[in-house]
Amino acid sequence: MQISPTSLPGLLLLTPRRHGDSRGFFAETWNRRTLEGAGVRLPEFVQDNHSFSASAGTVRGLHFQSPPHAQGKLIRCGRGRLRDVAVDARVGSPTYGQWVAEELSFENGRQLWIPAGFLHGFVTLEDDTEIVYKCTDYYAPDCDGGVRWDSAGVDWGWDGPPILSEKDAKAQAFADFASPFRWEGEE
Repeated sequence: MQISPTSLPGLLLLTPRRHGDSRGFFAETWNRRTLEGAGVRLPEFVQDNHSFSASAGTVRGLHFQSPPHAQGKLIRCGRGRLRDVAVDARVGSPTYGQWVAEELSFENGRQLWIPAGFLHGFVTLEDDTEIVYKCTDYYAPDCDGGVRWDSAGVDWGWDGPPILSEKDAKAQAFADFASPFRWEGEE
């Protein structure tokens, strides 16, 4: 597995090796022993989620789950293509408010590790796109929150009008967001 750091501490781009032939391919998308052997220690995953978006231009996010149920997420694209976004929301972080966006697709097989303390969102770049992700904590409705997708200066890589849920369209602006996350030093 290829492991690449991003410009935001703790955020990693993982590219699993694919073994293919005329029938298709096989890829090991998660192996704790392989990652720990490379010096990457991720928390335990307790929940897997699968999201489907029928139309290109669907924006989901920017979402977070606050402590005590903050979630880290390991994101991959099961079908189609998306631009995945993480915004550093850790108060005191030298990169607070900065963001990273990575294209994840069925074709490239890349994954993005987003630790707790980041806002997360994505825009689908193709119709019929699926996102699959592992979470480090269970969904907790009382800790669920969001920041408006267009308020953190993110380049979404999509020029058309976004397709939004009512919840995402009405989310608070990043400037009004009182982050519950704190920077704890090097990740």
